[in-house]
Amino acid sequence: MPNPRALLCALCLAVFPAMARADTVADFYHGKTVQLVLGYGPGGGYDVYARLIARFLGKYIPGEPNVVVVNMPGAGSLRGTNYLYNTAPKDGLTIGAFARDMALMGVMGGNPAVQFDARKFNWLGSASSSANDSYLLFVRKDAAVNSIEAARRPGGAPIVLAGTGEGATGNDVTVLVRDTLGLNLKIINGYPDSGAMFLAVDRKEVDGRFVGTSAVRSSKPDWLKPDSGMKVLLQFARATRHPDFPDAPTARELARDDRGRALIELAELPYTLSRPVAAPPGIPAERAKALQGAFMAMQKDPDYLREAEKLGLDVSPVDGAEALRLIEKLSAAPTDLFDTLRKLQAANKGG
Repeated sequence: MPNPRALLCALCLAVFPAMARADTVADFYHGKTVQLVLGYGPGGGYDVYARLIARFLGKYIPGEPNVVVVNMPGAGSLRGTNYLYNTAPKDGLTIGAFARDMALMGVMGGNPAVQFDARKFNWLGSASSSANDSYLLFVRKDAAVNSIEAARRPGGAPIVLAGTGEGATGNDVTVLVRDTLGLNLKIINGYPDSGAMFLAVDRKEVDGRFVGTSAVRSSKPDWLKPDSGMKVLLQFARATRHPDFPDAPTARELARDDRGRALIELAELPYTLSRPVAAPPGIPAERAKALQGAFMAMQKDPDYLREAEKLGLDVSPVDGAEALRLIEKLSAAPTDLFDTLRKLQAANKGG
C-alpha cells in the first residue's frame, strides 16, 4: 500500500514548482510597464488596434503590468520589426506590432534591410485574420483612370497611389499586381504613415491607395459610403469576393496565367496574420507563455469586444502556435516563386 505521506510529498513537488513559476512571473510584471512597439505612426488601422490591445492586455498578464504604445514608424514597419528582433530588451517587457507582410519578408530573403528571422519571434498571435478582411485598391471616382480596363490599356496613364517606403505592404502589393495583372500603377513614396496617405487621397495629390478594410472602417469610414467619391477596383488577399464588395474582382480572378496566380496566392498567405503581435526571441520561456496566454484571453474580454465593435475593428484572432505554423508553411514555398517575388521587388524598388 502506498505511503500517504510519500504521495503527499510527490503531489507537492509537482504542484508547487508550477505555482512558484506563476508567482515568479507575476512578481516580475507587478508594478512594471510593458512597451508595445508599433512600427507605424499615430493614426491608421495598426495604431488603433495597438492602442486597443494596450488598454486590455495588461489585465491578463500575471502581475497586471501597465501596457503603453511606443510608435516607431519607418519603412512600412520594417524599422520597428528589426528593432524588436535585434535591439529590444529580451526580458518580456517589450512586445511589437508590425505589418502583416513582415513574416513573408523575413522568410523570403534577399533583402539586406531585413534583419530578422520570422520563425524565431515569440509569436503572441494576431488580433485579426483575413477571414473578415480584404486588402482593397481604392481609387477616387473622379480620377483620370478609375477602372481595371483603363488601367490595363497599353500606353495609358497610370493610377497614382500613395506609398511610404520599402517594406510597406501597399508598395509590395502594388508592385506584385502591377506585374502579374498588367495594371499601370505608379507609387508616390515618402508619406510618413497611413493618416498622411488618407489625407493625400482626399487632397487629390494621388488617385488612391491599397489599404485593408478594417483600417478603412476604423480610420476612414466615410470611404465606405456609396456617395463617398471612392470606389474599390480590386481585392487582394481574398480567395473569393468580400460580401461587402461583390462588384470588385479579386487579384486571383484577374491573374493572367497560372504562375501569376501562384505568386499572388503565396503573397496572400501572410494576410491570415492581419494584425500580428510578437515578442523578441530569447525572452524567458515562462514569460513568453504568459504573454501568449494573455493575448488570447484578452480576445474573449466582453469590454474588449465591445470597444472593438465601436471602433469598427474585426476580432478574429489567431494564436501564437498557428502564427508560427503559417510562417513555417511560408518557409516551405517553392524557391522559384520566392526568386520571382524578389526580382519583382528589386526591379521596381522605389516605385
